[in-house]
Amino acid sequence: MTPSRQIRVPQDDSPLWIFGYGSLMWNPGFAHVSRHVAIIYGLHRRLCVSSMRYRGTPQSPGLVLGLDRGGSCVGYAFSVHPEDKQEVVDYLEDREMVSNVYKPVFVNTCLDDGRRVKALTFRVKRDHPQYIGPMCEQKLAERIKRCRGQKGPNRDYVLNTLQALRAMGFDDIKLDRVARHLAEPAGGDAAARPASRA
Repeated sequence: MTPSRQIRVPQDDSPLWIFGYGSLMWNPGFAHVSRHVAIIYGLHRRLCVSSMRYRGTPQSPGLVLGLDRGGSCVGYAFSVHPEDKQEVVDYLEDREMVSNVYKPVFVNTCLDDGRRVKALTFRVKRDHPQYIGPMCEQKLAERIKRCRGQKGPNRDYVLNTLQALRAMGFDDIKLDRVARHLAEPAGGDAAARPASRA
């Protein structure tokens, strides 16, 4: 049985815009006409979603990004040819809406060439069981280090996202701090400290 679709796009001659802030930046997986550095306001990127499929398992859930309320977010905006809109939307629903932890929304998006467009993106549902509240960077990293899912190690997801941001000339301070903890040997700083002589 075909699942009911949640995303509705106008069936006209206008392009569809997609705003990617996590893996869609470096692995969109869909045909697009153009890609622009873009920014949205009122939402920010955060490691706040338990991943029990792509980057973890039900026994050891990983962490992936969601758009949470407040702040702003830099990412890529992709334009999709009108003829490809429905195919791309169907693909994104199958990829992003597996557990319904995300809500598809159209957001005001500022492109690097000065244009403003409405772009489809995926905002986290705060009342969903997979939503994770604030955690310190070290605890985030400890969880990420031990997790792997269908798409590979959780740490690769974080590092690829950070690399994509740096390639466009931006950085994410919190994500960078998590990455620094990921680079630490097991035991973190404690392993590097000499034993007490007391």
